[in-house]
Amino acid sequence: MTIPPATALAPEHGLPGHLVDFVSALRRHHVAVGPGETVDAARVLGALDLLHRDHLREGLAAALLRRSGQRDTFDALFDLWFPPALGAGASDVDVPRIDDESGEGTGPVDVDALREILADLLRDGDEETLRELARAAVDAIGTSGAAGQGVRGQTAKPNWSAYQALGALSPDTLLARILDGLREEGDTDFVSEVRRREIRDRIARFRDVVREEVRRRTAEQRGREQIARTTTPTQTDQVDFLTANATQLADLRRTVQPLARRLASRLSARRRRSNRGRLDLRRTLRRSMSTGGVPMDPAHKVRRPGRPELVLLCDVSGSVAGFSHFTLLLVQALREQFSKVRVFAFIERTDEVTHLFEPGAELSGVMQRVLREATLTAFDGHSDYGSAFGDFLEHHGDALTPKTSLLVLGDGRTNYRDPNLRALTMMAGRVRHAHWLNPEPERSWGSGDSAATRYGEVLPMHECRTAAQLTDVVQALLPV
Repeated sequence: MTIPPATALAPEHGLPGHLVDFVSALRRHHVAVGPGETVDAARVLGALDLLHRDHLREGLAAALLRRSGQRDTFDALFDLWFPPALGAGASDVDVPRIDDESGEGTGPVDVDALREILADLLRDGDEETLRELARAAVDAIGTSGAAGQGVRGQTAKPNWSAYQALGALSPDTLLARILDGLREEGDTDFVSEVRRREIRDRIARFRDVVREEVRRRTAEQRGREQIARTTTPTQTDQVDFLTANATQLADLRRTVQPLARRLASRLSARRRRSNRGRLDLRRTLRRSMSTGGVPMDPAHKVRRPGRPELVLLCDVSGSVAGFSHFTLLLVQALREQFSKVRVFAFIERTDEVTHLFEPGAELSGVMQRVLREATLTAFDGHSDYGSAFGDFLEHHGDALTPKTSLLVLGDGRTNYRDPNLRALTMMAGRVRHAHWLNPEPERSWGSGDSAATRYGEVLPMHECRTAAQLTDVVQALLPV
């Protein structure tokens, strides 16, 4: 595959300016890159051969990335800023065509013959030729009409479509044919299954290559920045809790332990900085009498930090279950920072579920156990914050003491029922600290059936739509 020369990537600013643009794109997608990392990346560009694109990718990744979970975002932006080719280019694979009336083979694309070529390449595992075939297929059958009307006789640019190309080739339907061609007498079930998975992986990689090729060509037409905004994968800690799919939620759960370790290390640093307490002026002046009034040995008040008790009151209804689950897992990982942690779940009624989060408990299916074992519903199973708050005060009010920190997790949507502000005010008045973590964007608070703005008048409410926001809030609220 032809690699474009470095000068073709950024004719206006040269390669240094192009690198700065790439770093700016990383920052816009929440990848923290500082001046030091940028200088290191410039040294990488000067040390590596730009024609070896894989070496360049790994070198820039090593220089610019500092945290896990950023690689998918980096790779997507790298493919846009350092593409494998420019324009349609030439492919080493000849696309078969149906003979026209003159018999010169310049008619429409012979899709069946093209599928035969694809099947042979998938069977042989020729990755480089598969990439060439993907480029040729996109060029021949990967368009869906024109992007706009031609101007003054110019030909309109095509709309590149991965769906169009993959729909015509249907690579998944070639699996059985390829396996039949590879089957040998005496193959065991294990060998057959290994071969099946290998062919499936090759088909998946081919589909990804077609999508990358379409993305590259579309970026050349519409601009890298526009395509980057719509197609770059979101980092795990930037995924919105309320819109996350099952895969993203699973990725979030896997980040709990590393996130807890980072928070614990930050908390330890805060404690080291503040462990001396405030300056004790009286004792300092008394000590200074032995040095002629010069305070050579300042005295500080002895701090007696105490680990507070923590009470979590969590809405576990379907709309915010993912947010509550992640937050509970995070608090479970940080429970050593508190003298006692008690967890209460609610939908319409409130029930204590602390025993499900005890050390050593299996947390993989804890939310299913909460919904199955706790008494949370009374009538229709929809969130009723007012009823839940009243139920909590009636049956579990003794959990709130002057040593307690209260965290309420939920979106504050009451389904147009009584928000019971009086009960929440009583709860906030009994504890040392009270805060509300809301997974909805602040602009949505108070809209529809949301009582978030009214609840926010009783206790501080914090927007926690993503793991990154939640980290900042929890870090600020942790005891020192």
